[in-house]
Amino acid sequence: MTKHTDDDLVVGLDIGTSSVTAIVGEMLPDGQINVIGVGTSPARGMDKGGVNDLEAVTKSVQRAIDEAALMADCTISKVFLSISGQHITSRIEKGMGTISDEEVAQEDIERVIHTAKSIKIGDEERILHVIPQEFTIDYQAGIKNPVGLSGVRMEVSVHMISCHSDMARNIEKAVHRCNLEVGQVVYSGLAASEAVITDDEKELGVCVVDVGAGTMDVSIWTGGALRHTEVLAYAGNAVTSDIAFAFGTPLSDAEQIKVKFGCALSELVSKDDTVNVPSVGGRPSRSLQRQTLSEVIEPRYTELLGLINQTIESEQEKMRQAGVKHQLAAGIVLTGGAAQIQGLVECAERVFGNQVRVGRPIEVKGLTDYVKAPYMSTAIGLLHYARDNQFVEESDYTEPKSSSLSDMFGKVRKWIQKEF
Repeated sequence: MTKHTDDDLVVGLDIGTSSVTAIVGEMLPDGQINVIGVGTSPARGMDKGGVNDLEAVTKSVQRAIDEAALMADCTISKVFLSISGQHITSRIEKGMGTISDEEVAQEDIERVIHTAKSIKIGDEERILHVIPQEFTIDYQAGIKNPVGLSGVRMEVSVHMISCHSDMARNIEKAVHRCNLEVGQVVYSGLAASEAVITDDEKELGVCVVDVGAGTMDVSIWTGGALRHTEVLAYAGNAVTSDIAFAFGTPLSDAEQIKVKFGCALSELVSKDDTVNVPSVGGRPSRSLQRQTLSEVIEPRYTELLGLINQTIESEQEKMRQAGVKHQLAAGIVLTGGAAQIQGLVECAERVFGNQVRVGRPIEVKGLTDYVKAPYMSTAIGLLHYARDNQFVEESDYTEPKSSSLSDMFGKVRKWIQKEF
């Protein structure tokens, strides 16, 4: 009998520039995720995180959802949806308030977080996440969990991630056209981080980079907290374009050549290795030295990694000046579809001057042969996010819009009721 997506089943939907991935996961008692359904389809109508053909995106989503539902033998009605693009912005905000009963309760935490996120933002913006970094009670700073502690005054520092409302609305439209409800929209860089790094790495300091076809999502963690997020609209497709133009081959063939034979460090390739390169216009294919192919790929990957390094160094300097732990002792974790190329770790370690690894989803069971690959990180991360935030209402992450006077008094009345 076909199951429905109830409380113990969660679906992650990652709509990328090159592919759409839907994953059905079952939440296990030990906290791990049992993957029971996977669906993928080539993405059409997406570019650098934005929709440029709504009908094409809808069809791509429907194919992935249908495949995942068939494999899991369930009916999918609700998804956790990823979002990326240069319209994603982040900022650090502070909130403060008094402790109502000399001992911190959950209501006190919610109140100071609400204060932190109650800033004025543009009408075109939507807040996606308000993530606490650390709390200060009176004169004690660096508190991670203040519940039960005594004090008079509490302050919180939060990492706030927002997106352009219309960009999110366009992606949601494609999902709604498939008769699906969006449980929450999640920044894809945050989702990827949740899938591929551990709490120890977050504590030591780590930078996670989700390298996709159209964007690179950068997430910097130190001291167990998310410190910076940024999206660079320059990624794996630039490498594919270089191959296509350098060797006169169609983009689709260039992508296959990159994936199968590409290497980000030419010195790792034997001079005897050759690659068959299709031509355009009915011309015969040609044989090409694989090292020559690598010599085209390596400079572009070095450039992409250099952009990431500039972002990291800039943010580390800001954190150092703010007195925040800025070292990345756990190094750099590269994940995503464009992070699967041979030689990337060696090339990246030269650029970053730090240890680098390729991140693959962790803490998953079930169809691991399908999902333990870097390009699955965001979709799996959506399941991790859903598991860890299953009791959080979407409204907790939504910025209050300008309201009428009566709405304002209504909010004040609720606050008074909470206080007394």
